[in-house]
Amino acid sequence: MIKEVQEYMSAKNFSKLKEYLEVLNSADIPLLFDNLDEEQIIIVYRLLSKDKAVEVFAYMESDMQEKLINALTDKELKEVVDELFMDDTVDLIEEMPANVVKRILKTVNNDDRKIINELLNYPEDSAGSIMTTEFIDLKENMTVNQAINKIKKIGIDTENIYTCYVLTMTRELIGTVSLKDLILTDDGVIIKDLIQKNPVKVNTLDDQEDVVKKFDKYDETALPVVDKENRLVGIITIDDAIDVLQEEVNEDFEIMAAMAPSEDKYFKTSVFTHAKNRIVWLLLLMISAALTGGIITNYENAFAAVPILVSFIPMLMDTGGNCGSQTSTLIIRGLAQDEIKTKDFLKAWWKEIRVAVLVGIALFIVNTIRIMIQYNNMQLAMVVGITLFAVVLLSKSLGCILPMIAKKLKLDPAIMAAPLITTIVDTCSVLIFFNVALLIMNI
Repeated sequence: MIKEVQEYMSAKNFSKLKEYLEVLNSADIPLLFDNLDEEQIIIVYRLLSKDKAVEVFAYMESDMQEKLINALTDKELKEVVDELFMDDTVDLIEEMPANVVKRILKTVNNDDRKIINELLNYPEDSAGSIMTTEFIDLKENMTVNQAINKIKKIGIDTENIYTCYVLTMTRELIGTVSLKDLILTDDGVIIKDLIQKNPVKVNTLDDQEDVVKKFDKYDETALPVVDKENRLVGIITIDDAIDVLQEEVNEDFEIMAAMAPSEDKYFKTSVFTHAKNRIVWLLLLMISAALTGGIITNYENAFAAVPILVSFIPMLMDTGGNCGSQTSTLIIRGLAQDEIKTKDFLKAWWKEIRVAVLVGIALFIVNTIRIMIQYNNMQLAMVVGITLFAVVLLSKSLGCILPMIAKKLKLDPAIMAAPLITTIVDTCSVLIFFNVALLIMNI
């Protein structure tokens, strides 16, 4: 794709390039821009048809959008902004620097500017902040023919026409009607007879993560957003839900890796910001690890008497950390998907205890056989085996309990992931190991 575009550009065969661009998917064209210089990008963008240009603009990264806005005339910019859906316009304004925002707002009429200001005032990460105000609304006394005529009239400027929303005169949401039902029903039928009442809906202040869960649970392509008086103020479409899902997943991955979440993509985040996002957690974990080292020094007499004990510390710590990571990953995923509730605390813990017993017994047997074959020392086998069993029970309990406590305290359960649990388990593993050794070996 890149090669063909560059060949057309080199030959200055712009008519063929225009034809070629029209058959490309709008989501793929921004990928071309990463391989073109600024002047070529502007030429390619201006060769796109009006509708295609708007679609391509919506798919661009914010830095590319800024470059393009600076290159466009006020008239060209107005054409782009006029065709963008309201939620995309708001996203654009939130990403752009002040001088670019001023240019964008100059192209917007007073009514649209009022809507934009309202959307910008919703709390970050709320349903209101990601909704669009363009949707099909109908009255219950309309006929099917009147409804279809309205869809034809305003549908071109609406992001989703497959679900229509039936409102009262005061814009309260009564229910929904699907485009499929309208098309398959006689023209004279009244909308009131087709309404699907009690639709799944969200409030403007609902958390965007909860909104995504409703998309998943109810298999919807769009959800109505209502205010406290049940007045319909906007809708959230599936493409916006997917964007939120990606953001939340990325955030959880970063938190689970002991990093502060980053707003930008990897290559767009500066080296300083990457370091800042990681250093705090690394310092905390380093200090915690130093405590483990301090504990080991307290048992110098024990491993001076039986030096072989020291060689088992890495294995015990790694096994405990891995067990805790396995459990915490499953519990965090279950909490994120609402499969596990905080009220299920005892149920989940009891399940993990039973898993830990089975895993602990298996590890106990394997290590006892290995140590007997390698060292022929039953005392050492018992020390390591008992410690392994206890560490597995402890780590799986912590992996279950800590994320659920975080959820109960309204914190992100992902903070109780592998690095933190591993550090806690490391310290506890050493304490258990040497105390069991002191007890069994009488040292």
